[in-house]
Amino acid sequence: MMSLILASTSPFRKSLLEKLGLVFETASPDTNETPLPGESARDLVRRLAESKATSVAATRTRGLIIGSDQVACLDGLIIGKPHTHEKAVQQLESCSGKAVRFYTGLCLHEVTTGKTHSHVEVFEVLFRPLSRQQIDSYLIKEQPYQCAGSFKSEGLGICLFEKLEGRDPNSLIGLPLIALTDLLREFGIDPLTD
Repeated sequence: MMSLILASTSPFRKSLLEKLGLVFETASPDTNETPLPGESARDLVRRLAESKATSVAATRTRGLIIGSDQVACLDGLIIGKPHTHEKAVQQLESCSGKAVRFYTGLCLHEVTTGKTHSHVEVFEVLFRPLSRQQIDSYLIKEQPYQCAGSFKSEGLGICLFEKLEGRDPNSLIGLPLIALTDLLREFGIDPLTD
């Protein structure tokens, strides 16, 4: 089996990939994540996933590189990581009672052949109406300041939602495993048999 490299320093993506039981290493991609003028969320995450994969590929002579990137959109606008409590409060107040759509780009790039496959997974979250007290309490308990949308769905953040819609809830954490296993099979890797 060819070596797998996850082009990410995200502990969340790393822990998701570990679920597949495959041997892999991680590498830090050198990618400018600034959106291009007029770039859609879908195009942005596809471009960034591909850029992360090819950035790491440029430092290798062989291997299969996995790149991924994610953005959240509210009312058609990209919302990023809040980084502070105050910005997280603003994000969650804006999301209260509304649907937020997550776009997760995924790219597999084989170094020696240059063969590349990419995919964009869409997942939607409907937030409950949230009080300021609920928002503050949640943020203090979980501190999701490095997470797009200001929540961690794998933790207490699940209490913020009324409904989840999509094929793979792992997408919310940053790595759509169903799509990833589909793409891995295109490169001859089956987590069930390898």
